[in-house]
Amino acid sequence: MRRSTRWINAIVAIASMSFLVTACSGGGTANQAESSASSGSDNATKSDKDYSIAIVPKDATNPWFVRMEQGVKKYAEDTGLNVYQKGPAETDATMQAQVIQDLIAQGVDAIGVVPVDPGAIEPVLKEAMDAGIVVVTHEGASQENTMYDIEAFDNDAYGAFIMDNLAKAMGEEGLYTTMVGHVTNASHNEWADGGVKHAQEAYPKMKLLEAEPRVESTDNAEGAYQAAKELLKKYPDLKGIMGTSSFDAPGVARAIDELGLKGKVFTSGTGMPATNKDILDRDLVSALTLWDPADAGYAMASLATKILNGEEIKDGVDLGVPGYEEMHFAAGSDKVLQGKSWVTITKDNVDDFGF
Repeated sequence: MRRSTRWINAIVAIASMSFLVTACSGGGTANQAESSASSGSDNATKSDKDYSIAIVPKDATNPWFVRMEQGVKKYAEDTGLNVYQKGPAETDATMQAQVIQDLIAQGVDAIGVVPVDPGAIEPVLKEAMDAGIVVVTHEGASQENTMYDIEAFDNDAYGAFIMDNLAKAMGEEGLYTTMVGHVTNASHNEWADGGVKHAQEAYPKMKLLEAEPRVESTDNAEGAYQAAKELLKKYPDLKGIMGTSSFDAPGVARAIDELGLKGKVFTSGTGMPATNKDILDRDLVSALTLWDPADAGYAMASLATKILNGEEIKDGVDLGVPGYEEMHFAAGSDKVLQGKSWVTITKDNVDDFGF
């Protein structure tokens, strides 16, 4: 019995020594992962490889977000992490909330969202954060239940940039109005507000249509087309429509063309190069503006990974893609990060983008 006890004690001692050796060597222990995260290392540890990050766009079928998914897939390829995009079948806040709810149930580590309606998804994003899920957003500067929001640029400045394009086409004078995808869309309204403010300061001969200063396209080309037709018939003096959704300017251009108002009525806004080549070539729109949604998808996944790794998010943070290499917090905010990633598309460079 005493011999058996001595053997048992020896075995326990050897096992304890083995555990100490393994712990000191840092062989995949929790301490090592914590140390690596706090150092801000870009090298993915074993725990990193287990991260599950889902990007939730407004609409999985919208060409803008189809392009975004390419950036999400590129990030997954570059890092080896389980990163993917999953969105609703149409631009609908309730459907988007359900997608997020499903992801919470699946136990993902992080969710990146482009909100349809920031207010409508506050409860489900709070639920995600309460469950310990990292939440980041894009185009959601007013979102409360997010750790950080990524903006491709200063929203006021981008609105002014769109207005500059419209003013140039209008000869810096005449009656104009603004169009947004949805009146609840935070970024669209911020761009429109920025454009109006800039016009008041820089283009005194341009006048906002007071009866309808903001119209809704429901974030689709048909909606923009119908809204523009009604406006142009109702207000014969209307000379310009500033769009914000990627569907606004194309839809307005269609109405201008159909009503025979080319050269008399003008539009500007955000749009994809390939899908708008025809209206640019035909001078129905002189210029469109955008940022590459693929880069925005990549940046969201990159930011989520940095948070999961315990890195400090501060001014100058590099998210790894052009326009997002040196992000800075918006004035007065410790949550909204802004980049510098807008570009202008014209008929002269529309073929240069490749998407």
